[in-house]
Amino acid sequence: MSKVADDICPASVLGSADGSSTEARKEQFTPASKSSDPPKTVPATPGAEASKRDHATERHRAGRSRSRAHERGPFYAAIDLGTNNCRLLIAEPRGESFHIVDSFSRIVRLGEGVAQSGLLNHDAMERAFGALRICRQKLAERRLAGTRLIATEACRRALNGAAFMDRVRHELGLNFEIIDRRTEASLAVAGCFSLLDPKSDGAVLFDIGGGSSEIVWLDRKRSRKRNGLMRAWVSLPVGVVTLAERHGGVDVTDEVFEAMVADVRAEFVRFNARDALKEALKHRSFHFLGTSGTVTTLAGVHLGLGRYDRRYVDGLWMEQDDIDLMMRKIRSMDYPARVANPCIGRERADLVLAGCAIFEAIRREWACPRLRVADRGLREGILLQLMRSDGHLRHRSQPSNSRTVRTRA
Repeated sequence: MSKVADDICPASVLGSADGSSTEARKEQFTPASKSSDPPKTVPATPGAEASKRDHATERHRAGRSRSRAHERGPFYAAIDLGTNNCRLLIAEPRGESFHIVDSFSRIVRLGEGVAQSGLLNHDAMERAFGALRICRQKLAERRLAGTRLIATEACRRALNGAAFMDRVRHELGLNFEIIDRRTEASLAVAGCFSLLDPKSDGAVLFDIGGGSSEIVWLDRKRSRKRNGLMRAWVSLPVGVVTLAERHGGVDVTDEVFEAMVADVRAEFVRFNARDALKEALKHRSFHFLGTSGTVTTLAGVHLGLGRYDRRYVDGLWMEQDDIDLMMRKIRSMDYPARVANPCIGRERADLVLAGCAIFEAIRREWACPRLRVADRGLREGILLQLMRSDGHLRHRSQPSNSRTVRTRA
């Protein structure tokens, strides 16, 4: 049985992105309902579904426009421009948590081909620019108390990454910062911290990105000695886009999959705490804490959702048997089956097995009995830091109760 919790946040301390300490307060992302069962699977009818989505979007925008005058604010915004995705969140503080008032996500594959050429290509930049134009429109709809716009591995690695950010600043008025890997890991921790099990000694947090993957050792013993739970961390120069480009993502045989796993494990030599973390896992209670499009996609497939719904994915607990079953299920799908799956789709069908390979490499290196899935990450970490710095979020010491979700075969 898999379990989902609305929110869990033990009182503790996190290290902020700039190295200073920030009090870690309880955050919650307001769900639309409290139903304990995932939505029933609905046969895919692309034309009808697209029409429904269009009408639903129009109704949502009209309703949002009518109600905007009654929204309270202050509003804060975060954009994460990654190797694969462009994501926006706009939210307002609510007590010890925050409430999302608008969001946007689009797969742009900005890092397409960067590993081979060292440059962002023209088509990739145009896709990202188009997504950022929509983000700018959404930002202009509200008076914002604070914003932070970040770019990650694709712009870090590409020789023309800074030049593209200059173009975005001059033509769209959006001022991005290309963050370093430590900041990226720290923001992931800040965004996911509330899902850390308060009864555990810590967690192995992993963030599988398009061009890089971060692994963080979260340790409660450290929190009692110093500011921050991050005992050790590493950023690996491999993500779903780079790995799929290297090995192929359409026809992935067992041999290709194992080659991808081997490539990822070869990068673990970069992690100075590799052996120390292995030893700690033998004697103490840790769990995986996974954040990224890969792990949330896998969780959606595991639940058998008729369409992806974060209410049933964010906070999901998966036992080792659940994980094994999920991995076998994904690996058994051919490319058309992955395209047809509503939680994968055409945009992720050639990347999801690369994500599985990265996760499998992590599982083989550091064995944890449970995984907690986080549909949150860098953007949520940014928003929390912005709101805390302005003194908006209250402290909450008691975690909430968990609830159970039935899985589907």
